[in-house]
Amino acid sequence: METRYHEYAEAKWFLSNIQDEFRGGKISVENTYKLLEKLNIPCSFSHVKNVFKENDIQRQGKITIEEFRAIYRCIAHREEIIEIFNTYSENRKILSEKSLTEFLTREQYELELNYPISTEIIQKYEPIDEVKNKGQMSFEGFARYMSSPECLLFKEKCKTVYQDMNQPLNNYFISSSHNTYLISDQLVGASDIWGYVSALVKGCRCLEIDCWDGAQNEPIVYHGYTLTSKLLFKTVIQAINKYAFMSSEYPVVLSLENHCSPGQQEVMADILQSTFGDFLLSDMLDEFPDRLPSPEALKFKILVKNKKIGTLLETRERKGTKKQGQVLELEEEIYEDDDGELISGPETQDIFFSRLQKAKDISLSKLTGGVLATKKSRKLRIALALSDLVIYTKAEKFRSLQHSRLYQQFNENNSIGESRARKLSKLRAHEFILHTRTFITRVYPKLMRADSSNFNPQEFWNVGCQMVALNFQTPGLPMDLQNGKFLDNGGSGYILKPDFLRDATLSFNPNEATGNGRPITLTIRLISGIQLPVSLFPGKDDTLVIVEVYGVPNDHIKHQTRVVKKNAFSPRWNETFTFVIQVPELALIRFVVENQGFITGNEFLGQYTLPVLCMNKGYRRVPLFSKAGANLEPSSLFIYVWYIRE
Repeated sequence: METRYHEYAEAKWFLSNIQDEFRGGKISVENTYKLLEKLNIPCSFSHVKNVFKENDIQRQGKITIEEFRAIYRCIAHREEIIEIFNTYSENRKILSEKSLTEFLTREQYELELNYPISTEIIQKYEPIDEVKNKGQMSFEGFARYMSSPECLLFKEKCKTVYQDMNQPLNNYFISSSHNTYLISDQLVGASDIWGYVSALVKGCRCLEIDCWDGAQNEPIVYHGYTLTSKLLFKTVIQAINKYAFMSSEYPVVLSLENHCSPGQQEVMADILQSTFGDFLLSDMLDEFPDRLPSPEALKFKILVKNKKIGTLLETRERKGTKKQGQVLELEEEIYEDDDGELISGPETQDIFFSRLQKAKDISLSKLTGGVLATKKSRKLRIALALSDLVIYTKAEKFRSLQHSRLYQQFNENNSIGESRARKLSKLRAHEFILHTRTFITRVYPKLMRADSSNFNPQEFWNVGCQMVALNFQTPGLPMDLQNGKFLDNGGSGYILKPDFLRDATLSFNPNEATGNGRPITLTIRLISGIQLPVSLFPGKDDTLVIVEVYGVPNDHIKHQTRVVKKNAFSPRWNETFTFVIQVPELALIRFVVENQGFITGNEFLGQYTLPVLCMNKGYRRVPLFSKAGANLEPSSLFIYVWYIRE
């Protein structure tokens, strides 16, 4: 009797929600899509069209109410969800509060649940009033719960700022961009304000600004010695001011590549002060005279990273005095290769520009303004007004690990090219980690990446480099890792480094790591795909999934499912993969969905990357994102996750 009642209640609910749409007879595919949305069934229009075509028996482009019901069941009543529901349902029709609680604790690892929590879920997701009022859940409600944000892979806790934000800045990984003004290549590409806006919206906390003298005493921003377009410095600063704290309230570092004359440096200083006002950090904090402050202490602050002469105390003593026209000199080597070493002679620089010319067929005279400069040391002229705006982020040339250990000050930061940083991370990892425990270290792409390509940032996070700067405009694996890592800690752009990269008493070498005491064994059952992106090649939906872990070298491993032929709508794999992850604190996991190819290789359909320790256990949905980072909802993967820490 109870079973019949629930069948009646479900049929009544369904008809009451759809019958008005069919008063005029049959409905089109567009109205079918709208009706599914009304019923809170996430769906892709491309897949709805295919299912509609299969169920349009008379091939008239319109369907009956019964045909719609078949479409609804095809999309909403996924077999894998029915199997889970039937396992916990006493009669395969409803879940009681007790049964739902059993599912949540046993399968979803929600160990602190009680009946009121189950009641809350029922009240939130059960669409049939008669069932809801009895404190029960129908399959309709269960399916909606399993498709909800509560069943996503990413932990709810990690969506908030939950880490200790009161440690010094050098104890954090900081989301950082390279040549932020560029939205294309490094030679003739466009410079655009959107580069800064999009980076800030993504939670980036370190922006690079290449500054050069412009006409009419207006500093400009562009990639020097190239044909990239130019922006006014003040326009860049105004855009940063508007969007700086939209995604995160923690400090933003402006990394200035300063090529301006002292006069235009003074203009820059004036623009920074007038635009940012009190948000600009222009004096050391009283409680941090000899150590780096914390992100918490620097909330809503803009920090300038640039060359500086003199101490913080001297800067404070000059506060309020007139600085216009005062210029300081600093001797510095001009040209470096991407290892950070001096170019041996002018002929080496000729070779560099020749490579650039061949890459984009640009004349050398245009690239260099008609002059090929030679290698030498020069005296930099720094306007005191700009120098005094540099507080805790003084740009200091990196000479060697030994030199830094002996002479570098707490507020001095280094920028190191990727090639030199890679050598240090491989050959002198222990010393490099000692360096990054104390000093903020920025790693940037090598000069020859004229196409704005990126390196793998993981190898530099493994040795504690705080600012691993990437070209945010270039999609691909490196940016997937970047975006995935900084999902953590509320997307604040600051992630506390693991203790073994902060504590000098702990010895760690990522190249030798076989476990820092607590490895995890991770098991993932790749169950199915949900409305995966359709291939660009009609009729060629042969889907597969790659699951890969990035971390220390010993943790890098990849597994791949078999190919499911001609099915992007609801492919089933039911394949289980096991990973033993030695250093989970540094590990990221990446899910990639591809369409099997032949001559040209596999077609990328979507991906999702996140920190291993931010994964929920149990039955979870993995959202998918396009190569450019767009959310592809409702396209997703359905998986089961289990892990244990030794």
